[in-house]
Amino acid sequence: MLPDNAYFQLTKDTKIIRILNGMWQVSGAHGTIDPQAALQDMLRYHHLGLRTWDLADHYGIAEDLIGVFRDLMQKRGSADELETVHAFTKWVPRPSPMSHHVVEAAVDISRKRMKTDTLDMLQFHWWDYNDNRYMDAMKHLTDLQQGGKIKHLGLTNFDTNHVNKFAEAGIPIVSNQVQYSIIDQRPDVQMVATCQKHHIYLLTYGTLCGGLLTDKYLDMPEPAPHQLDTASLRKYKNMIDMWGGWQLFQVLLNTLNKIADKHDVSLANVAVRYILQKPTVAGVIAGARLGISEHRSDNLRVFAFELDAGDLQSIHQITDQSNDLFKQIGDCGDEYRR
Repeated sequence: MLPDNAYFQLTKDTKIIRILNGMWQVSGAHGTIDPQAALQDMLRYHHLGLRTWDLADHYGIAEDLIGVFRDLMQKRGSADELETVHAFTKWVPRPSPMSHHVVEAAVDISRKRMKTDTLDMLQFHWWDYNDNRYMDAMKHLTDLQQGGKIKHLGLTNFDTNHVNKFAEAGIPIVSNQVQYSIIDQRPDVQMVATCQKHHIYLLTYGTLCGGLLTDKYLDMPEPAPHQLDTASLRKYKNMIDMWGGWQLFQVLLNTLNKIADKHDVSLANVAVRYILQKPTVAGVIAGARLGISEHRSDNLRVFAFELDAGDLQSIHQITDQSNDLFKQIGDCGDEYRR
């Protein structure tokens, strides 16, 4: 049984676990996945109470794994437990004509793969803001939600201006998924206030910088490119370079480690707790390398403590020395549209 603070009431009818199991790692960009080993690992997450999943139509076999998992739970006579499982998928189409037929066909594919009549949440991403057919897609998704094929609508990597635009158009957005970490605090600049205004929540990824914000890299030399052997490590090492470089990053890790020792938790716990204490954050997505490696027990320790004012001040003394990523990159998601 998880403690009460492990849950977040995302909507009136949806309560999620504040540590979501991220399935980008089964996309193929993080190594080969054995489907049977992955399925057994999913059961272990489930039995620990970690029952909120984040996935996408383009994350390899992610949607299929959810479908097989549902089948397995049914066969085991645990169908009632599926009511506590939430699987939030994404639709990431290439900009093109967005007719009702096109949108519905995409939703139906996800429903079929995930073996469900109603998607728990469909998180929409659009690559090119200059192509305003994203609004056609969102209107059709709203119709499909009203028709019962989608329970809730979310966004992925939309900037503040477009979140405002959807909200003002009356589209019932529940959440926006954005990159948010001690390193990348761009949501603080505009996004958080807009989400508060429209009662939209943030689901965050990159909170551990692909594993770089952990004690594994404490007091370690700067990794060479060939040592960054996953897509996540390569991506977030570039982010650290823009933020302030490896030397300042080591100062941050040492500061986080001292805070971790004070609370008898891990450095990673401190990094996650920092974001969970941010306003409008509903949950943090932790990558699940199913069948390869796991940090389930450690992740659960994040619910056993809170950062106090002194902890936050120590962190901010370091981050105040860093570069302004909002000025360097732009708003949330702008790195995908440069």
